Amino acid sequence: MAAIAEALHQSPMPWHSRPNDAFFHRKAEVILVQVNPGEAFTIQREDGHIQCITGPAQVPMMSPNGSVPPIYVPPGYVSQIIEENGVRRVLVLPQPEFHHGGHSPLHHAPPPPPPPHAHAHMPAFLPHPSMMPPPPHLYSGMAGGASDMSPQFISQYHPAHIYSEQDPHSPHGRQQFVHRDERANKTYERLQKKLKERQGGERGGGGGGGGGGGGGGGGGGGPNKDSPPSSPQKSRVTSPASDVHNGLGGRSGSENEPSPSPIASPDSPSRSASAAACGRERDVEPGELDEEAQALQARLNTISKPLVVEIHARGVSLSWSPPPRPEAEGGGGDGGGGGGGGGGDRGGGKGGAEAKGEGEEHAEEEEEEGQVEGGEAQEEEEDVQTPPEPPFTYEVSVSYSGKDGRYRSAYSGKDLSATIEDLRPATDYHVRVQAMCKCLQGSASEGVSFTTLSCEPDAPSPPKKANGTKNSLSLQWKAPCDNGSKIQNYILQWDEGKGTGVFEQCYYGPQKQYKVTKLSPASRYAFRLAAKNDMGVSEYSEVVELLTSCGVPVPPSGPELVKAGVTWLCLQWQRPHSSPREDDIGYVLEMEEPGSGYGFQPSYDGDELSCTVRNLHRSTTYKFRVAAYNTEGKSNPSPVTEISTSPDRPGCPPRPSLKGKATPTGFRMAWDAPKDTGGSSITKYTVEISEGQTGVFTGSTWEEVYSGSVMECVCDGLKPGCSYQTRVYCESDGGQSTLSEPLLVQTPAVPPGPCQPPRVQGRPKARELQLRWSPPQVDGGSAVCGYSVELGGAQVEEGREVYQGSELDCTVSSLLPGRTYSFRVRAANKAGYGPFSERTEVTTGPGAPEQCRPPHVTCRSPSCAVLSWEAPPSNGAPVTEFRVEWGAAEGSMQVCYSGSASSHEIKGLLPATNYFCRVQALNVAGAGPFSEVVLCQTPCSVPAAVSVVHALRESEMVVEQPARPRRRRRSSEEDEEEEEEDEEEEDEEDEEDSPPLLYSPSTCLGLRWEPPCNHGSEITSYLIDLGERQPVLTGPVTKHILQNLQPDTAYRVRIQALNSLGAGPFSHTFKLKTKPLPPPPPRLECSAFSHQTLRLKWGDGPAKASTADALQYHLQMEDKNGRFASLYKGPCHTHKVQRLNESTSYTFRIQAFNEAGEGPFSNVYTFATLRSPPAALKAPKVERVGDQSCEISWEALPPMKGDPISYTLQSMLGNSEFKQVYKGASSSHTMSGLQASSEYRFRACAHRLCQDAPELAGPWSPTVFLPPQRPPPEAGAGGAAGGARAAEARRPKRSLTDEQLTLIFILLFGISGILIAFVIQYFVIK
Repeated sequence: MAAIAEALHQSPMPWHSRPNDAFFHRKAEVILVQVNPGEAFTIQREDGHIQCITGPAQVPMMSPNGSVPPIYVPPGYVSQIIEENGVRRVLVLPQPEFHHGGHSPLHHAPPPPPPPHAHAHMPAFLPHPSMMPPPPHLYSGMAGGASDMSPQFISQYHPAHIYSEQDPHSPHGRQQFVHRDERANKTYERLQKKLKERQGGERGGGGGGGGGGGGGGGGGGGPNKDSPPSSPQKSRVTSPASDVHNGLGGRSGSENEPSPSPIASPDSPSRSASAAACGRERDVEPGELDEEAQALQARLNTISKPLVVEIHARGVSLSWSPPPRPEAEGGGGDGGGGGGGGGGDRGGGKGGAEAKGEGEEHAEEEEEEGQVEGGEAQEEEEDVQTPPEPPFTYEVSVSYSGKDGRYRSAYSGKDLSATIEDLRPATDYHVRVQAMCKCLQGSASEGVSFTTLSCEPDAPSPPKKANGTKNSLSLQWKAPCDNGSKIQNYILQWDEGKGTGVFEQCYYGPQKQYKVTKLSPASRYAFRLAAKNDMGVSEYSEVVELLTSCGVPVPPSGPELVKAGVTWLCLQWQRPHSSPREDDIGYVLEMEEPGSGYGFQPSYDGDELSCTVRNLHRSTTYKFRVAAYNTEGKSNPSPVTEISTSPDRPGCPPRPSLKGKATPTGFRMAWDAPKDTGGSSITKYTVEISEGQTGVFTGSTWEEVYSGSVMECVCDGLKPGCSYQTRVYCESDGGQSTLSEPLLVQTPAVPPGPCQPPRVQGRPKARELQLRWSPPQVDGGSAVCGYSVELGGAQVEEGREVYQGSELDCTVSSLLPGRTYSFRVRAANKAGYGPFSERTEVTTGPGAPEQCRPPHVTCRSPSCAVLSWEAPPSNGAPVTEFRVEWGAAEGSMQVCYSGSASSHEIKGLLPATNYFCRVQALNVAGAGPFSEVVLCQTPCSVPAAVSVVHALRESEMVVEQPARPRRRRRSSEEDEEEEEEDEEEEDEEDEEDSPPLLYSPSTCLGLRWEPPCNHGSEITSYLIDLGERQPVLTGPVTKHILQNLQPDTAYRVRIQALNSLGAGPFSHTFKLKTKPLPPPPPRLECSAFSHQTLRLKWGDGPAKASTADALQYHLQMEDKNGRFASLYKGPCHTHKVQRLNESTSYTFRIQAFNEAGEGPFSNVYTFATLRSPPAALKAPKVERVGDQSCEISWEALPPMKGDPISYTLQSMLGNSEFKQVYKGASSSHTMSGLQASSEYRFRACAHRLCQDAPELAGPWSPTVFLPPQRPPPEAGAGGAAGGARAAEARRPKRSLTDEQLTLIFILLFGISGILIAFVIQYFVIK
């Protein structure tokens, strides 16, 4: 009913095949209409207003006669009633009929005009004006069973799915398809519409004239010959109203609605999320798509229809091809043929109508040929260079209501095949496929129809008990869905009442009811049912247990009283002992009212064992009896029981009254009996009283003051001047009455009681007192309005009034200090003054002391002083305390002593410092004025301790050198040469910036400190204590160098200052440590030498050392000016000196250093370089002079530092060894006696002829080649060519030198490396 109501509420739309439920409870006579989530249910109330209820909800509605109302259904639909667990359900289902080609829905004429007004008593179904005809009779005599229904409401075709209230799935356990989400995107709809229009020119109606072998492209709207004619109701544009249809889940629009968004399959939730994201990105205008997106959109629109591979009873296997490439779309003939084939569904105008007969047959053939040719062309194109395919996603939609009906998503994924399950057997379906890629969605392909196979029926519902006796049971059942094959017989089995679970067949036939006889009374039997058709036998239904009836029950025991009331009685009785528990027994309770004359009358009829009888009289005796009955008859009544109702509580007593005049402490009151006693006599009266103040009763508590049968009492012990209220209630056997109205009584007031003695507030002053008192504890029933304070002497009774008023404190002035006075107080109200309080004696306070004399100061030491003073006049009170202020400045003195003594010693003073002091006296009255300020000065003392000491850095430990004495004037007798030499020496000394001389950190320690306070006497010296060593005494300086210490030793140092008064305290001790001694210099050696380099070596260690070595070296070489320059500084043990002159002596020295410092330089070492050999000659030049002689020449070298140069020439014949052919000073040589048929090689080198040493030979020059001489050419035709070849052969060949060969090899290697890198970059990386 929920789906029906939603369909009626939204728009005129076709009825869906989903069962819509209305539940009916027979006992409560209520119809429950279930409204599912996301749906709406519309009803029309009796006042004519329309109410819409949204799900999820269950709407209860009353049935007027206790039966299921008839549900009017439109043509093509039937209603079916099933009963489960005592709940009847009305299902509204479509009624398909069989066609010659298979199963398809019926197609009826449009419905008649709507009724003017809907029936007011049919709230469970509100007809829509555009689709519902007026019902002939809304309520007919349907007693609640299927046999009572009219023939037009009995189902002729049973649904494939029966939905229960608890199970949202189908009875076969198949899950529903995922609900498809529709995104109503208007922008994307316009884009899809434009693409479809452009596509229609290529595939649809526009392709009719240009088609290939398949006829014109269809553009009209003719129906497909394989599909049934569409229903008039299904041609209307409607919105979905159900979530589950024909085993497929989700909502989807029709052809006129926007294309739904791609939905992923249930097993891939990530696809659904990505599809939803793509749906958000598709909100673009058609003009915003670039050319690539438009081309991809056009390709997606060209997907072909799917192919049905295999059909089952509840499923089908499909496959499809991806969208063809853009080249396949320009095929002309193939595209036109495909358009003609689809003209029946997508329209095609005139061409589609002409090709209706043959176009559809040729369309599929041309489409398959086009796909084959397109596939071959695509493979040929991929062989050349195939770009990667974009990732396509496909969505398969299924329709059960015709080719142009509503399609619902059944699969979404990237595969090219799918298996769709959970279909109905023997049902026509249409399926189509849709491609998506990169957030673009193509149009759906043509629909392909198929019909599922028939199968065995569904499992039927358990049989129901229609009637039963002691020996028989009448069973009936409903036909299940036949799944395409008519049900022929039913198989009913039972367990014969044995309860073993073994079933035997008791009925086999086509009837839907059966009566089992010859049964035992009050026995339990189990039954199950199965249906059979031509395809097989269905599964058995659930086992149901039924009971047979019993005999007439025996009379039960008499009723018993559970609880009695004034107008009701609660009774209970027991079940007859002989009746089994399975027997349904009812009870009739009969009552006889005294004085009525009607005898026993039934007051209850039901199956409960207790009952409450109401509307009885109070305090009355009634007679009761009970009888039991079942289906076999009624028992005799039980014995009679007499039970009485309880009496009622009495009425409210009247308001009490006051007897006589009230006294300050009590009053007398009386009251009358209530008019209604409740049917019993009054046993007790209770009086309650509540106290208030002047008639105000807020939150007062009530106290019981009287309880008895007398209607008069005395209330005493009350407070004067207070308001009281009293009330009365009575009690009887019927209970307690309500409270009477209260009586208000006011007691007269009396003067207030005595106050507490007054007390002094604060400290008593010398001239006045502050008094305070409390109000009296008893005010006499009236508020206190004033107080009077009286002053008197200690021994005098009479006194004088010093205060009169309403305040609770006062100030008494003009008193004498140190005198004792007495005070008393009394209170007054409207009744007069009360008695005086007791007296209070108070003594006035004394005055502050006078100013003290200046104190006397005596300095005992530089850091201690003693103060003494005298006590001033006390002014009536003894001095209890003295305060002394002390400070280094007169304006910043602070309290240094507070006490009762007359002297005080001050310690911790600074020597040679001025201090100020003064004294003040205090007593109970306050503090007197300070004395005059006294100035004193402490004597001088030894210096304070040195607090800040620093150790000097190495760079600060500079040796102080004496100033250089001025040069005396030279006499005129000294010659000018000596003056010039002195001037040159001074210039050289000025040029040399020698570093300052420092103390060695290995034997010296430097200290610096800040001078301490001298305490009035200047510091004359400092004493440095080194522990075990002799202390060092210095002058009044703040820096000192400790010398002659031990290397690598720790010292504990402290410093003490001294002045004329003595030595001050030592400073804190701190530790200092000297560094180790610097390392000695190593021995320097020359390990290798040449004419330009010298390799020096020192120490024992590797040639290369790490920088982490603690020991490092500093190598220096003497220059031409006699100064040593740095060559190397580091941890290595070798160094090579380059760019030296040949045959020259050089002087070196070395030094080692580490963290301890730089060690001394070594002795001077002298090493000499060798003479350099001559340079290498270039390749000699060879020129043939004759047939057996040649001339060899080479470059000439200049003499080297006066040494002449000679040359050596060697030759080699063939592959033999080189032999010397010339040695001398000339740079050329002519060699004769050569062999004409042999080849020669020559090389030369230079020699340096040293005067005092052997000669030095240079390296050999590159080898030059002399080829053999060729024979003369023959005369004749080849004379000219032979002469040219002879001339070329005679031309000397120049061989490449070693440098040229090396350069060529480097060039070739570089070119090959560049080529290899290019190949790797182009073929491997890209």
